[in-house]
Amino acid sequence: MRSDLSSRRDWIRKAAALACGPSLAGWHTSASAESLAVGRPAPPLVLRTLDGRTIDTRSLRGQVVVLTFWATWCGPCHVELPVLSAYAAAHAGEGLTVLGFSLDTPDSLADVRKMAASLAFPVGLLGSAYAGGYGRVWRLPVNFTIDRAGMLADNGWDDATPAWTAERLEQVVTPLLKR
Repeated sequence: MRSDLSSRRDWIRKAAALACGPSLAGWHTSASAESLAVGRPAPPLVLRTLDGRTIDTRSLRGQVVVLTFWATWCGPCHVELPVLSAYAAAHAGEGLTVLGFSLDTPDSLADVRKMAASLAFPVGLLGSAYAGGYGRVWRLPVNFTIDRAGMLADNGWDDATPAWTAERLEQVVTPLLKR
């Protein structure tokens, strides 16, 4: 009886997450919580940039990598992206790579290009809300940081304050650059 009740609760939790988003039930619908744990290997992801290049995170071993997910219609993204861009420009020579994944649709490409023109890092359209091993992107902005060894150093889903600020970048990313 007890295990039957337990499995029913688990089913209800999963159904709630599918219907209302992972934050309600505390798990990720498209990526397991274990695969996104800090200190574990970061899931690979490929950025197809607006200028036609392909950048695979697996090819960036030895770099500190920040994956940022945003959209032109996201108000907090308009605040975060200039801060992240300035930080990326200031630290590119120290082995920092930032990859920007826009959740905009192809019919918004002109707006994405306009916004991307002011950024110091490559940008591409994600193409859907699903970001491979990072799961379904259900809030914006969201960021993940990968250390030089390819391990997840900061999990954007677990961050209480998901947006980058200058202070948060100094606290999270700068120590990784010094290693």
